[in-house]
This record gives sequence, C-alpha cells and structure tokens, in this order.
Amino acid sequence: MVDPHVFVILGGTGDLAARKLLPSLYRITDNGSAYPVILAVGSRPNSDDGYQRWAATALVRAGIGADDAATWARQHLLYEQVARDAASFAGLRKRIEQVESDRGLPGNRAFYLALPPAAFAPNIDNLRDCGLNDGPGWTRLVVEKPIGTDLESARSLNETVRGAFAESQVYRIDHYLGKETVQNLLNFRFTNPMFESLWNRDRIESVEIVVAEDLGIGSRAGYYDKSGALRDMVQNHLTQLLALIAMEPPNSFDAERIRNEKVKVVEAIAPIQLENVVFGQYGPGSINGEAVVGYCEEEGVAPDSTTPTFVGIKTYVNTWRWEGVPFVLRTGKRLPKRLTQIALTFREPALCFFHGVPDGCEVANNMLLITLQPDEGFSLGFNVKSPDTDTKLDAQALRFSYSDVYRRLPDAYQTLLLDVMKGDQTLFVRADEVEASWKLYQPLLDHHPAPHIYAAGTWGPAELEQGIALCGSEWMGR
Repeated sequence: MVDPHVFVILGGTGDLAARKLLPSLYRITDNGSAYPVILAVGSRPNSDDGYQRWAATALVRAGIGADDAATWARQHLLYEQVARDAASFAGLRKRIEQVESDRGLPGNRAFYLALPPAAFAPNIDNLRDCGLNDGPGWTRLVVEKPIGTDLESARSLNETVRGAFAESQVYRIDHYLGKETVQNLLNFRFTNPMFESLWNRDRIESVEIVVAEDLGIGSRAGYYDKSGALRDMVQNHLTQLLALIAMEPPNSFDAERIRNEKVKVVEAIAPIQLENVVFGQYGPGSINGEAVVGYCEEEGVAPDSTTPTFVGIKTYVNTWRWEGVPFVLRTGKRLPKRLTQIALTFREPALCFFHGVPDGCEVANNMLLITLQPDEGFSLGFNVKSPDTDTKLDAQALRFSYSDVYRRLPDAYQTLLLDVMKGDQTLFVRADEVEASWKLYQPLLDHHPAPHIYAAGTWGPAELEQGIALCGSEWMGR
C-alpha cells in the first residue's frame, strides 16, 4: 500500500530523470501501484505545461505512446524552478505545501537527488535549513550512487546526511539491487533447502562474479577517467552481489535484519592482497566484428591515462560458512559481451572412480550459474553419460529463464522507486555498509599498480587467467 505523497525530483530536467525516473514512475502509476504528485525541480525557468511537454517527449523516447505520455504528464507532473540557495528552497517548501493543500495530501514527501554527486551535500543542507527534512507526514531522501569517491568522502557525505535525516529516512540507491534476479537470490537460497544445504565451504569450491560490458566509456570520459572500474563497479555493484551470496539467513524477512547480515559479510571480507588483484585497460580491438579504439584514444581521455577499465580480485570471506573459499570478482569495459553472472562451482566427489576410466573420461564440476543480465535465469550443470559410448561424459544443464515463464520484468528503478514509496529499505544500502565497503577497497585506491593492456573484445588481461581466475572465461554465458 502506497500513501498519497509528493515525489520531488531534484534534478528533474537531467538525463537520469528523462531516461530512468520518469519512465519508471509512469509504469508504477499506470498500473495503479501508486498515485503520487511528482514535482520536478530544476534550475532553469519553465512552467508546469512546458515541463509536461518535455517529459512527454522523454517518455515517448522510452517507448511509451505519445497520447498516453501526454495525458500522464498532465495528470502527475508539476515543475518548480529552484536555485541552490536557502531562499529558493524556502520557495520550494511553500510550493509543496500549496500542492498538498490544493490536493488534500497528508504531508508525505520523498526527495530524490537526481544530481551530480558534488551537489548532494549542498542540497541536503538546504532541505534541512528550510525544514523539508521533517514534515507533517513521512519524509524520505533518496541518494544516488556514488556515495563518495573514497572512504573519507563517503564518511563526509554520511555525516551530512545524518545531520539532516535519520537513517530510517534514507534510501541509498544501487540500481543493481532492483534487478528481479538479484531480489530473487534471497528467495532462491532460503526457500529451496536443496541449495541452502549446499551453500557452504564443504560443498562449494569457489564463487565468481562477473559484470562485463561490451561498451566503452561513450561520452562519460569526464566522470570515468576520475573513477575507473574499481569505484564505478566493484565497490558497489559487485560487493552488493557478494554480500547477498555470502550472507547468513536473517531470522525474519525484515529490512534491518537483512541489512545487518549484509554488513557482517562486508566486514568479514579479508584484506585484499595486491598479488590477488589485476588491473587492466582496454586497448584497440574488435567488438562483434567492429574495430574500436583503445581507452586512451577515446575522446576526452588523456593519452597517458592509467585509469583501469578492468579489475579482477580474488578475496575470501572469513566466516564459518565460507572460510577458505575464494571469491573472484571481475568487471570490465570492452569485453566480448554484456553479461552479469554469478558462478558457484561445487567440489568434486570425495572419491570418484570415473577418474580411473580410460579413453579420456572427464568429470566436470557441478556449477550453478545465476544470470542477472541479459537473459535472467539460472542454470545448473551436471554430468551425463554420452549415448553409444562406454565411458564418455557430457556436461549438460537444467535451465530456467525468466523470459520463458514471465512477461517483461520490471525495470530496476521501477522496483526501487516503488519500494521508496512503500517505505521498504530492504534493497537499499545502509551507511555502515557503504563505509565498510570503501574501507575494504581504500588500500587498492591508494596503491594500485599500472593497468595491463588488454585487447578490446577479449575477457581482460592475460595476467588474470595466469593468476587469480579460477574457472577461466569459458563458462561465461553458458
């Protein structure tokens, strides 16, 4: 159940609002899940009508019919021009109160910071100073990633947030946690005893998590060259996936108890040794038969840039369940295909008499593949005897694909925005988890070596396979 409220988008004319937030809000309200008034805030002069036309155009680009987009925009969208000063935010408060009075709303408010990270703290301070951090109903603050660029900046931002909002009001959004298959990890583990009973160091030999992108940096050179793969992907997305895979079962399906268990995992990750880390940077190569330039040839990138576009890490989770089991994280740009996948490789049988059979009989490890994109689903690999042979074994798989069973999956932002409206913090990151994650990776930010060059269209530097990779890359996309 969603309470009537005003949903305020600070940065309502930006790219994030146009591409993600407005289409997601349309789908939430179009199916009757919620009926908020959406107040877009921007620094440029505009009217309600003008913004509604702009938003309708953005919705059409997202695949929504022109008539439906225009009707929805007129019904739900308002616009307020606000500068970055206390007086303008006082005007924003008056507009919100006027909208609530005109429409009989109870004073519930959500504020989404769809802004550059440098603007987070000033806007939070302005919300506090004009009294919008606490209203007659509930008040919620949504903060986009990145939450800081290192441990010090993350702590500083968290202090700013704590100075204005209680932790129960704050929703730090990582869109990976809104993906249907990520949400299903908890259900998959804890409602299927056949898997949960195997989910430990006695049965699992290794865990690998890959987030691969076939695209380069596009027009993001200004951001990416200061960030790199470690900040952009590992500290947040991959660490979130690791936490969900490795966490202990909470004693109830409660947001705080689930988040408690995730924090315990991040705090239990062993200090990462440099010899267990490989940094890479894509050079010229070919993606799907098309020649592409190397990272340092991209527009806006310095020719001598050492920013890594690939990171491979092997680490361990020092808990009773996972002691001694290697976790390998890898992510990179300009890899052969777009893929987010988790591979859990099970141990070989303690005694396997097939190893002594002649004619090359090979027993493959059972492997559970959890695919988060692009073809969401699960695949469990097992061995079968090949027909018409005495000893040859083949690796086959039991597969489940969401697209075969369900219609279109909701967009991650759609799921997360609806959770904000409901007040469900389960899929949002808590302050202590953010800081624990930055603390883990800060030594690599401080002392990482120069990246190895890998050809675009390959699975990363050769040094990865020679050093820390476990399964290699042949399993990806299986």
